[in-house]
This record gives sequence, C-alpha cells and structure tokens, in this order.
Amino acid sequence: MKCEDVSKQLIAYLDRRANSADRLEVEDHLAGCSACHARAEEFRKLWGALEEATLIEPSPGFDARLRQRIAAEPGPRWFRWLVPQPRLAFSLALLLAVSAWMVRMPAPAMHNGEADFEAVKDLGVLENYDVLSKFDALSELPDTNLQQPAAPQQDQQPQQPNNGGDM
Repeated sequence: MKCEDVSKQLIAYLDRRANSADRLEVEDHLAGCSACHARAEEFRKLWGALEEATLIEPSPGFDARLRQRIAAEPGPRWFRWLVPQPRLAFSLALLLAVSAWMVRMPAPAMHNGEADFEAVKDLGVLENYDVLSKFDALSELPDTNLQQPAAPQQDQQPQQPNNGGDM
C-alpha cells in the first residue's frame, strides 16, 4: 500500500471506522513506514488533547439572542439584482471592447464570382501542376507566346474594296 492511500484511510483507521481488511493493510504499512507512523502518532496526540479540553456551554439565552440579531438584519432590497457582480461587469466591458474592435477591423477583400469560377474551371490543370512543372520534356518545347506562326498571306488575304485607286 502506498503512503497516499494510507493518508486517505488514516483518519478512518484511527477513529476505528475502517473495516478489518483496511485496518490490516494500514497496520502493515505503518509498521514499515516511519513517516506514516509518525503522522498517525501526531493525530493520536491531537485527539488526546481535544478530549482533555473542557467543553464550554453557551448561555441559555444565546440561541434566542442570535435569532433576534438575524431577524434584525435588513433584507435584500428589490434593486439589488441590478447591481452587477464584479466578474459580470468585467466580462461585459471586455465583450464591448472586443465588439468595438471587431467593428473597426477592415473587411476582408471579397472576390468576385467570376474569379472563383475561373479557379474552379482550371482545377483539373491545377491538380497536376506539380507533375507538369517537373516534367523535363516541357523545357525542350519552344515558347509559343513569343513566336507566333506566320500565316500565309496569299491564301487568307482579305479582299479590300477598291476606291478608284491603283489597279
């Protein structure tokens, strides 16, 4: 048995309220542990001193006088519930301060619906971005943004109206 367990059962043991199994465990521990044995002896000395003390009986009118004094105390007033407790007042003041601070905070930038749609539209490409960005074959491709293919002007030359000019 541990000293913590004995300290919980020590009062019941000394007062002879513990059952026989608990009493045997406590006695075995007290026989082997000098610290717990010393504590038990201190409790026994304290109880011995309390038993030797004389009891003081209150005067016959003590109970009646005490009841009169309690009855003479003013009762709670009707407005007492309006007076806030210090914790409640502090909590309300803190709530008010945080609310005022939150109102003064700038609102987060709102995204328009089109930008959100564009992000969702390109989600399939974004999911594979890591794979595509580390793909070595992409570094060998020519940059298509800088080089625009020259269209044959003979086949696709639009007809311009002739305003009596050179022909």
